[in-house]
Amino acid sequence: MKIDKNTAEKNQTGRIAGWMGLLITMVLLTACGGTSDGNSQQTEASASQVSTDFGPVVTGPDSYDSADTAVLVSSDNENRTVTLLNLELGRRYTLSMDGTTRFYDKYGEGIAFSQVQPGDIVDVTFLRSKKHLTTMKLSPSAWKYDSVENYEINSVRKEVSIGSEIYKLTSNTLYLSDRREIEISDLNASDVLCFQGIDSQVLSVGVKKGHGYLRLINDENFVGGWIEVGQSRIQKITEDMLLLVPEGSYQVNISHKGGGGVKQVTINRNEETELDIGDLTIPEPQYGMVLFSLSPSAAELYIDGTQADISGPVRLTYGLHQLIARKEGYQSITQYIRVGQESAGINIVLEPNPTEEEEKEESPGSDEDAVTDYYKVFIDAPVDAEVYLDGNYVGMCPCNFRKSAGEHVITLRKTGYETRSYTIQVDEKERDISFSFADLAESAGINNEEAK
Repeated sequence: MKIDKNTAEKNQTGRIAGWMGLLITMVLLTACGGTSDGNSQQTEASASQVSTDFGPVVTGPDSYDSADTAVLVSSDNENRTVTLLNLELGRRYTLSMDGTTRFYDKYGEGIAFSQVQPGDIVDVTFLRSKKHLTTMKLSPSAWKYDSVENYEINSVRKEVSIGSEIYKLTSNTLYLSDRREIEISDLNASDVLCFQGIDSQVLSVGVKKGHGYLRLINDENFVGGWIEVGQSRIQKITEDMLLLVPEGSYQVNISHKGGGGVKQVTINRNEETELDIGDLTIPEPQYGMVLFSLSPSAAELYIDGTQADISGPVRLTYGLHQLIARKEGYQSITQYIRVGQESAGINIVLEPNPTEEEEKEESPGSDEDAVTDYYKVFIDAPVDAEVYLDGNYVGMCPCNFRKSAGEHVITLRKTGYETRSYTIQVDEKERDISFSFADLAESAGINNEEAK
């Protein structure tokens, strides 16, 4: 088919216009949202400008630029913030939360924030620029021992023994009670604790069941007798004693010279509870004859602190009595008996020690070896506080008492101030030692000028 010259020129002009239109379209697409690296910054700036025109940029549920494994130190529900402890640097930082923040258990299942507690080890993601918490997950790499009763904390070696396992305490280990930070010296061997950590390190210690204090009032007739709190605590009653007792409800048995009775008491954490025993009576004493048999026969027997002649029956008042049997080269025995009938027989067998040196190593706190005649422990502060050693009143600070190696509990009390207890380790060295403790905190709602 023959095409004339004018028609060919028109077709060529149309093709050129089409190519020019296509080129202009591509340029416009690149300027407004293309993927070219050279124009990416301009694209982002344009998008940001568009968003700003319609309102602020909203943080998405998956927005984060940082991640960390940390210990949850505290949370502030009112201000919607959490404070975390970085494990590597030991530094603390605070992040904000909002409705986009999500929480997970260690298996990745969603949970409520109330299920995450201070002391928990968590994996977090967050926006560093906005200090905004994106996600918090209980860390799968962490271990947890909850409600532990049988443990041993050695503050000197910075170690914790839980069963057969030994873990290390670090300079950043967090100690908590009632969601508040405390010191390691605030812990008591009677506390029930929760330990959390990673690998061989303990990163947080929380008090699950703490301790309070028990004071007897109107107890004049029972000084020198015995008090039993629950099934585990037995102690001789002394003047103005202040017992440290695990929190909970207990049956308290008071006995002296065949008299006494049973009381019920509830101990609250960090609170002092008074127990009035003025209504208990001591009747005419009743006596029982107890025949003791010791093996080896040359062993010595002490009853309520006095050496007894056991060549025949021993006359004892009805009630509770402390027995201590010992002989060089044998393991000493301390136990309690309750006399409640006219006659009874008790057999006591001492186990030999493999060597005398092992006996000394195993029992460094025994009455015979640990107490010196002249070395003392001095309590220098806080001034004017009442000082109690293992529940027994010592005096007003500053004061001192005879040195006895081993673990002891020092309780400090002052009217109008919170009572505090500290567990101390007393060495066996032939020297005096001194302790100074922090000032007591004022009790809430008490005018201490009036209390003085």
